[in-house]
Amino acid sequence: HRDISAMLRTSILPTLSRAGAAMARTTVSGARAKSSFTLPSLPYDAGALEPVVMSEIMTIHHTKHHNAYVTNLNAALDKYADAEAKGDMATMIALQSAIKFNGGGHVNHSIFWTNLCAPKDSGSVSGELASKIESKWGSVEDFKTTFNGTAAAIQGSGWAWLALNTKDKSLSIQTRPNQDPLSFGGDGLIPLLGIDVWEHAYYLQYKNARPDYLKEVWKVVNWKNVEERYNEAK
Repeated sequence: HRDISAMLRTSILPTLSRAGAAMARTTVSGARAKSSFTLPSLPYDAGALEPVVMSEIMTIHHTKHHNAYVTNLNAALDKYADAEAKGDMATMIALQSAIKFNGGGHVNHSIFWTNLCAPKDSGSVSGELASKIESKWGSVEDFKTTFNGTAAAIQGSGWAWLALNTKDKSLSIQTRPNQDPLSFGGDGLIPLLGIDVWEHAYYLQYKNARPDYLKEVWKVVNWKNVEERYNEAK
């Protein structure tokens, strides 16, 4: 891509807007704008997801891991802008992997926080989305079983997603490695629900038992948020 920042504007920024993530206004320094993505606040207290996800995990995950993605994204975008201004193609190409990784980490986590809520607020899926899930997988419980099996099988680190295909309105379970965001690729897939299976999301509590984490995490899924995403995207 000639301008990776343009790809971020068209691919990442709409996703962040849907996720309710904060982005500070850009400030102009000389002839160019400085990148200034910011860490969104959690929509609940760090301990709100207990006992499913302990407060210490949420605090570290949000203030350390997500914050690092934001910091590194801004740094990479600024270096990219400098390289572009100088016509330094080699540096521009070299920076694209850092922008994809950290930009994807920012997008994915901004969605993830809103996909979760306190156990008392989780509720259950309903309406048109529930009907589509039942039509596709037989029942909501069968969907969860299939989703968990797919997520548990991810090798190394990555994400599992419930996605809507805007072209044919179908639902599917998708996986992406590392921090690759679902919103890239031009395949019409919109993220509705994402579950982080990087070990930093669960290891302090569940150790190496990823299936146990996946079984429990449904108790803190914010189905209202998932349904809102479906209704906006369909």
